[in-house]
Amino acid sequence: MAKDNRILIGKIGAAHGVKGQVRITPFTQYAEDIAAYGPLGTDRPGLSVTITDLRVQKNVVIARLKSIADRTTAEKLNGVSLYVDRDVLPEPEEEDEFYHADLIGLDARREDGTVIGKVSALPNFGAGDLIEVRDPLSGDTYLYPFTRAVVPDINLDDGYVTIIVPLDAEIGEEEPD
Repeated sequence: MAKDNRILIGKIGAAHGVKGQVRITPFTQYAEDIAAYGPLGTDRPGLSVTITDLRVQKNVVIARLKSIADRTTAEKLNGVSLYVDRDVLPEPEEEDEFYHADLIGLDARREDGTVIGKVSALPNFGAGDLIEVRDPLSGDTYLYPFTRAVVPDINLDDGYVTIIVPLDAEIGEEEPD
């Protein structure tokens, strides 16, 4: 799996129980989908994992991994990131659905075409999706709501998103007295 073609879909956490199960935080739309992609690549050279059984528990899955049968071995996997090759993921079904990995690195432009930075992340701190734009000159980052009103145009083919900067978040503007 080429590093630039892989998508992070989960992260292994602590061991669970004494029979080698692990907790996995999934980054898939539905938690149980993490097992649907077959063997998963990892951020450890030469290591891939296959989920043989899982159950959803709140915001994590408790998983049994092929060839992991004891707690000591499971504990060594804590912190391992799980990846799938981008080519095995289905194309988004809706016009306004995107994989985060497809948006990161795109130019962020104002409506007039002025480049204000690059998309560096798409965090969600609980109040909705945000789009993070990094200014290449200053290194500063700016967060905007990831809504159609603020991000009306996403052009993957040409490599940019259009950002309508909310009036109360103008870059470089002085605050009113």
